[in-house]
Order: sequence, then C-alpha cells, then structure tokens
Amino acid sequence: MDKPLTGHRVLVLGGVHADAVAARTRVVELGGSAAINLSASVTDVVLLARGEQDRRMSRITALELPVHDGHWLTAPAAVDRGTAAVRAQEPQVLPRGGVTDLPVPQGRSAPDWYITASWAPQADCEIDVVAFLLDEDEQVTFDEEFIFYGAPESPAGTVRLLTGGPAEQTIAVDVASLPPATRKVVVAAAIDGVTTFGTVGAIQIGAAAGNSGAPIARATLDAATTERTMLLAEIYRRGPLWRLRTIGQGYDHGLDALARGYGVDVAD
Repeated sequence: MDKPLTGHRVLVLGGVHADAVAARTRVVELGGSAAINLSASVTDVVLLARGEQDRRMSRITALELPVHDGHWLTAPAAVDRGTAAVRAQEPQVLPRGGVTDLPVPQGRSAPDWYITASWAPQADCEIDVVAFLLDEDEQVTFDEEFIFYGAPESPAGTVRLLTGGPAEQTIAVDVASLPPATRKVVVAAAIDGVTTFGTVGAIQIGAAAGNSGAPIARATLDAATTERTMLLAEIYRRGPLWRLRTIGQGYDHGLDALARGYGVDVAD
C-alpha cells in the first residue's frame, strides 16, 4: 500500500472521541504520525467537527501550517508530498502492541532509554507515569522496584522518573545496569481522581536513546474509554537484546490495585 503521509506529523482537532480515534488511525495507515500536542514537529492539521474552536488555532494560523478537513484523509492521492520534508531518520510508528528492537551502537554500551508519555493538557485531573521492574513471574522483587512520584528512582538508579511539565513525563531506563532478575520494565500511567482516559484522549509514547536524542519509535494510544490506569509500554529482554513493546491496555481500577497486581505491598 502506498504511504502518502510518510514524513508528515498530523494533529487532529475536534470531533467526538470515536471520530478523532478513527482519524488518527487513518493517519498511521497512510504512513504518517499522529501528534497529540502542537509541537515543532507538526506538519499538518486536520479539523473535525468544531475543531476550528480549539484554542490552538491562532498559533496554527501564525505558523502557517496546512489545515485540512476530515475528507483529506480519504484521498491520499491528493496529499502534497512537498508539505513536509522527510527526515533522514524518521521515527518508526508503532501500532498498539507493536514491537521493535532497541539498537545498541557498535563499540559502545547500551544507552539509557527514555520512554516519554505525553497528552493534551488537563484542567481537571493529574496524570502520573510510573514504572515496575518485573521478574520472570511478572512481579517486583522488592517494593522499591515500583517507581512513582513518591519514590522516583530505583535503589541503584537504573530506572528514574523525570517530569517534563503537566502534560509530559519520562521513565529513564539504564538497561545495561538493570538487575539480572529483571526481565522487563513496564511503564504505566494513572489518573488521580475520577476522570478517565477516555476523557483525557490519546496518550503519545516516544522512545529515545538519551535525554537529547530524537525518538527512534513513536506510538499513539487512544482506544481508552472508562479506564483510570493504563499500561503504556514495556522494555523487555529478548536474548542479548532489549525490545520495546507498546501496550495500550487499560483498567478501571486505580494505581494501588495495579501495583498490588505486580506484588507491591501497598498500605491501605
């Protein structure tokens, strides 16, 4: 299948949840990447119902970004390939459940991997990104292997929580120094309060080597409805390599129940 949106990063505004999800899914099918926030990498904007009322439209107009209606995504032959220059190393776009190997530079040790989650700014709730260091039985060995805002670093500093503002948080993983018993590191998100991920909308995941590296992989997870916790991604061992898998599995229960399921002793 032709991929006319290769090199394009598309921000979808407006529409009901189902329509916005369908539009972002179509962007990926066409080879593009679905953006969540208006960042410097956005090349195109698609307006669904009432999208023109979004507060970001003034900035979009000032940036002179191409703005399209929803029908634009049904006519890939009409896409102007010259709208965006294809970067030499465009991030791999992973679907929900997608897997990719994390490369190791020749002659050097494995870099720290930064798994960044971002979302549209929220006025009514806070979102916390967390991580679990799990053994082959999908359990933590010690409670300290649960990384969250109250304990943002594992005892040896191999997994760390970094905040980048109210709409972005990062889990940094030093894969070369992880304990031998650790088979995977699961990255999840939880909402503090009664708001659900269906209301929050899409969560974007990016994986980069180091804190200043460009993402080598990116995914948009937005199939949520009533969930209050969500598994976002995992880094896991596969022979001598480490792999990244996107997940996008949500649960209606809170963070405490998620942590207990991984063997963390959570006080009532």
